[in-house]
Amino acid sequence: MPGAPTLRGRPQPGIPGWARRQRQLIDLLQASVEPFLERYVRNDRLIWRDTYPDTRDGADDFYEAAQNWPLLYLLTGNPQLLEHSQRLWDGITQQLTDLGVVHKEYEQGYDQFHQSESYIYFYFLCLADPSRERNRERARRFAGFYLNEDPKAPNYDPARRLIRAAHNGSRGPRYGYTDVEPPAYGYSSGMSTYGLPFADLPGIDTYEDLRDPEKALHMGWAMQERMGRGDVAGNLGVASLVANAFLLTGEDRYRAWITEYLSAWQERAEANGGLIPDNVGLSGEVGEYLAGRWYGGLYGWTWPHGYYNIGQAAAVAGQAATLLTGDTAWLNLARVLYDSIMDLGEYRDPGREHMSLRGHWVDQLDSPGRKEKEFLVPYRYGDGGWFDWQPMGPMHPFALWNVSGAAEDLARIRRLQQAEGGDWYGVVSYRLKEDSGHEKPWLAFLDGLNPDYPDRILDTALEQVRIRLRMIEEDDADLTQVNIHHWQQSNPVTTEALVQLTLGAPQPLYNGGLLHAPVRHFDGDVDRPGLPPDVAVLVTDRNENSVSLMAVNTGEYHARSLRVQAGAYGEHAFTGATIHGSEDQPWSDTNIAGDWPGRCVTVALEPGHAIRLTLGMERCRHTPAC
Repeated sequence: MPGAPTLRGRPQPGIPGWARRQRQLIDLLQASVEPFLERYVRNDRLIWRDTYPDTRDGADDFYEAAQNWPLLYLLTGNPQLLEHSQRLWDGITQQLTDLGVVHKEYEQGYDQFHQSESYIYFYFLCLADPSRERNRERARRFAGFYLNEDPKAPNYDPARRLIRAAHNGSRGPRYGYTDVEPPAYGYSSGMSTYGLPFADLPGIDTYEDLRDPEKALHMGWAMQERMGRGDVAGNLGVASLVANAFLLTGEDRYRAWITEYLSAWQERAEANGGLIPDNVGLSGEVGEYLAGRWYGGLYGWTWPHGYYNIGQAAAVAGQAATLLTGDTAWLNLARVLYDSIMDLGEYRDPGREHMSLRGHWVDQLDSPGRKEKEFLVPYRYGDGGWFDWQPMGPMHPFALWNVSGAAEDLARIRRLQQAEGGDWYGVVSYRLKEDSGHEKPWLAFLDGLNPDYPDRILDTALEQVRIRLRMIEEDDADLTQVNIHHWQQSNPVTTEALVQLTLGAPQPLYNGGLLHAPVRHFDGDVDRPGLPPDVAVLVTDRNENSVSLMAVNTGEYHARSLRVQAGAYGEHAFTGATIHGSEDQPWSDTNIAGDWPGRCVTVALEPGHAIRLTLGMERCRHTPAC
């Protein structure tokens, strides 16, 4: 960027191990998509059957096969990766259109828990190449489905500030829970862990009762009637879809819609003691189809995930509103919700608890250091009160702190750390589809208490990529008959380690989160997102007013130019720079004069050179843009 101050690295006596590992991981990740494409993709489409089952579910699973590929491009800058990402997204969209589940290139009508999982792919694509006109037009059209700009998709009621149905999309509100007649909800081993959607139906006392066809039909009709109309808390995930249009266009109507819609949910939560009700009828009344209950809506407090997805939806909307307005008060809906759930926490024996999402906490519950009693919080609420006690998901408080940088949000993380005993150093090698879960040891590294974390998380990431490459190589399944989750379970791309180490941020929230980070990097020689070739970056500290990092040119022949931007969307400003010495290079700390404040600084790195610097930061100074 013209006028950006230029800082120069100095000779590095030996390349740090983490820097070499980081470049090794980048090289492996960039190469890993080719085996995936060769095995699973033909003509830019995923290999699958040519008919779709009679269900509203599943479109998200196609996109989830490669949802983080454009994020990897944003981190590493390989143009071939961007091309693969865009072509596959376009191909999957056409594939789903031909299968009858996508209309006008957007999901025709399903819940936002699932839609939000899939459309992070699109948000990363837009940030990766904001000049691509076809995606800009798509972003406007997709947001328009919720601003009632498409007369055939009247999803939003502006008078009552609500989305008219839990299932929504390009064909407008899709009333009811299912299109199948009659709408039975029978026994499924996969769904049994979540239990009954409703506990007040006569004769249906346990999930096993749904094996009876008559009882399954009774439950299905109840779901159709009670969950099929009105707004639900999960619809807050739409905020990222609308924010994406603002980031590409700067048009204020998108920002106004987000703050209007989020305000409505804030008022409902305040009237409910701080807890977000999970359902609102078409009249605007909470509990209209649930006998006045504030719980019981689709993807709500009772079924199936409770706080897991409601907390994410509140955080996603708060993050979007904060980004577009610069006002962190928009995080209060998620903050109060988090505090309320934490207040309910107890020390319990996790071995005696039925956890609907037990697989999400393998690092804590299956590690050798597991305690007899762990700090658990209730995720769900039903007619019998709070239930489903599980560890607090770290992504919830980290998402708040990541955007605000504020001491009060860091204090929320510290509260969890204290409740869990404070031992947050271990790095367990595992990979969930959310591609996250290592926030705790990462924070211990930022605290200066876990110095080998970069090496360990990079080794873990390398191991996980290799595991999936072996899975692809050994996969002899008939791809026309596989489960719809087959591809996403083989996706070799993992980005958590690179997001944490190079951007100083946790992995974006999987259910609809935009990329939020204190810094983002560009190749200054070719004006492209991502790290330049040979360059490795490690963010070593971050707070509300500054970020510290080390950048290394690991190469032997070429000088590199690294441009560091304040904020993922240029929303922050750098207020100054200090270059630090080290034990190996004990030059004095140097305050750098320059044109401050500014959106960017440029770092010039000769081969084998490095720089350690702290950048002062003023948050939310600029209007964000892709």
